[in-house]
Amino acid sequence: MVVGTYEYKSDFARKYVVEGKEEGKVEEAGKAVLLVLEARGIAVPEEVRARISGCDDVSLLETWVRRAATVDSIDELFG
Repeated sequence: MVVGTYEYKSDFARKYVVEGKEEGKVEEAGKAVLLVLEARGIAVPEEVRARISGCDDVSLLETWVRRAATVDSIDELFG
C-alpha cells in the first residue's frame, strides 16, 4: 500500500492540507527549541515554555533553535 501520494483535486482540500503542514512545522520547531534547551541542561520556566509553544512564526522558532544550541541562559535565547 502506497501512502502519501494522493493529490487533492479541490482548492478547498489543498488549502487545508497546506495549513496542516505549516501547523506541523510550527509545532515541531517549538518542540526542537525545548528539546535542545533540555538536552543542554537549561531550565525552562513555564512562562518561557508557553511563549515558545505559543509562537506561530516558523522563522523565529528556527532562529531560537539555532540559538538554543549555544546560549547559556534563557535570557540569551530571546536576546
